[in-house]
Parts: sequence; C-alpha cells; structure tokens
Amino acid sequence: METILYLVRHGETIDNAHQIMQGQKQGELNEKGLRQAREFRDQWEHREIDVVLASDLKRSIDTASIIAAPHGLEVVTTPLLRERDWGSFTGRYIPSLKNEVWPDDVETLENLLSRAGEFIAYVKKTYPGKKVLAVGHGIINKAVQAVYFKKSMSEIPRMMNVEVRELVL
Repeated sequence: METILYLVRHGETIDNAHQIMQGQKQGELNEKGLRQAREFRDQWEHREIDVVLASDLKRSIDTASIIAAPHGLEVVTTPLLRERDWGSFTGRYIPSLKNEVWPDDVETLENLLSRAGEFIAYVKKTYPGKKVLAVGHGIINKAVQAVYFKKSMSEIPRMMNVEVRELVL
C-alpha cells in the first residue's frame, strides 16, 4: 500500500519578505503568502487528499488550514515538521550571516536529518495507503527529501513558498 506524500512549503511570511531568519519562530503570512495559499487551495480543490499535516508553527498551520478547507479536513500538527532551529541566528538578517561562524546553538544537521527520517516513518506508519499533504518549511522539507532520496542536502533544490513535491512512501 503506497502512501503519497505531497510535501509543501508554507506561504511567504513577513520575515521571508524581509530576509529574516525565522527558524522556530511562529511567523505570520503576509498578503502574498495568503494569496499563494488560496491559489494552491483553488488548484487542489478537486484533488484527492485524505490527510493534511502541518508543522506546529503558525505559518505552516495557517497555510495548511487554507488548503484543507474545501476538503473539510482538520489540520494535524507535528513538531517533526518544524523548521530547523537556528539558535542565536534566529531573528537576524540573513545576508549579514554570510561570513559568521555558526553558533553552537544551531540545530545540528544530524539532528535535522534524524527528525526528517522520523517524519517519513511517522507518515508511513500512521497513514498507510493515504494521500497526505504536509505543510512544512524550506529546510526541513529539504531534509525530508534528502533522507527520502538518500542524497545530501545540497543536492536537493530549494523549495519556493507553496511549492509542492510528491514522494511515494
């Protein structure tokens, strides 16, 4: 029984637009992000979706709620899909971080990839044979794909806001 995972990145946020490192901050969709989520909802209104999952961060929940509405589905949240914890880089202007030494409080790549693997296992075990749409974040979604395809993070193309990638589990 194949489980289909539609991995989606949340809509654009105020911090995305200002190039601020959000990490595990809740985040707020801006007007463009709300529009992106509504456009995706309209495109997927008649596609079969059995379950809608989201990171437990507001920007993902809000995106997922918009997408789930025409399907009459509740959004199930999981901390496994949270964005990478950027520690003391959180809240900083991304271009200013280019040459900085990474602080010790940034979530390790090993932990991120482990969490991504746990997410894949959770979806396979909990929703066998279902079509699962999961709204996460740029880096955790990249990690999920890296684990799935057995590739390095650098080999996975960046996901744009409200882009979808399909994985057959």
